[in-house]
Amino acid sequence: MSHQLLPPEPSAISLSPRPLARRRLLLLAAAAAVPLAAWRLRDPATPAPLNWHGTAMGAPASLVLHHGGNEAGAQKALAATLAELERLEGMFSLYRADSWLSQLNRQGRVEHAPPEFAALLQQALDMAAHSQGVFDPTVQPLWKLYFNHFVVQGATAAPAAALVEQARALVNWRDVSLDGKRIALAQPGMGLTLNGIAQGFITDRCSDVLRAHGFSRMLVDMGEPRALAAKPDGSAWHLGLADPRNPSRALHTVSVVDQAVATSGGYGTRLDAAGLYTHLIHPRTGLTAPATESVTVVAPLAAQADALSTALALIPRSQTAERLALLRTQPGCRALCIDASGLVSELT
Repeated sequence: MSHQLLPPEPSAISLSPRPLARRRLLLLAAAAAVPLAAWRLRDPATPAPLNWHGTAMGAPASLVLHHGGNEAGAQKALAATLAELERLEGMFSLYRADSWLSQLNRQGRVEHAPPEFAALLQQALDMAAHSQGVFDPTVQPLWKLYFNHFVVQGATAAPAAALVEQARALVNWRDVSLDGKRIALAQPGMGLTLNGIAQGFITDRCSDVLRAHGFSRMLVDMGEPRALAAKPDGSAWHLGLADPRNPSRALHTVSVVDQAVATSGGYGTRLDAAGLYTHLIHPRTGLTAPATESVTVVAPLAAQADALSTALALIPRSQTAERLALLRTQPGCRALCIDASGLVSELT
């Protein structure tokens, strides 16, 4: 999907799942929210923030760091942050053959996983338990089926039901064994993807690096944005939520301080021209999330917002009680839903 800058302001970004071209789909197993930093007139007495734009997990990433005039310290902190980003990508990337995730998928087990890899996987399994398997990191076989069917083969109709069932039989978060540094998959052919939570996790870890260098006012986005503290003038950071029907247009704005925001919607990647099939796949049914709806979660941590928004987007809008039950397992979180008509409502 395309994006449009909101009215210029250094703290405003537009949130919507990213468009994935054919080549880009080879790099990502899912789409997530993209930030676009915008600008307005700034108090000349306030030092300009450090702004960085790059990629994280193959997708656009950004950082706005208010440093109070300590530019040298900010550059040093940025270097440490980018080193941490590179290190974590080496663990979680699906498309780096040397990543810990690729090794696990290839071998079915790893014996000496780094603590961050085990920690992220545990968070993913916890969300799977809370959501009763709606969020499931073992959904990778279903994604591979849909990707090969629509993108590689160029099909326009749904894959055969028998093939969906065959892939679905390999999807079960309970078949992942995590024992300290040892991780094993119970069935041959299983595969994990952490793309529904890894970008938020990396955002949280990079935020920790920046705070360890003495900085407190920042907007960190390594796939999911997290606002730490207020801006120097004491005001909140403002984030625009995209219209799923026309992602270049913001329908709503949220203001956040010390919170993270993540948006999930099927419109992030339409696998067919009509938008009947998308990248968000329900692990239990093999069906995909609607292309014209989205769920945005505001949470204390980016990993939490990332995983929860994915799960809520996969629960049909008609199942309000199920959505609420899941939301209530996550203290400090709230969810905003946009339906196919463009109506914005809070899940309460």
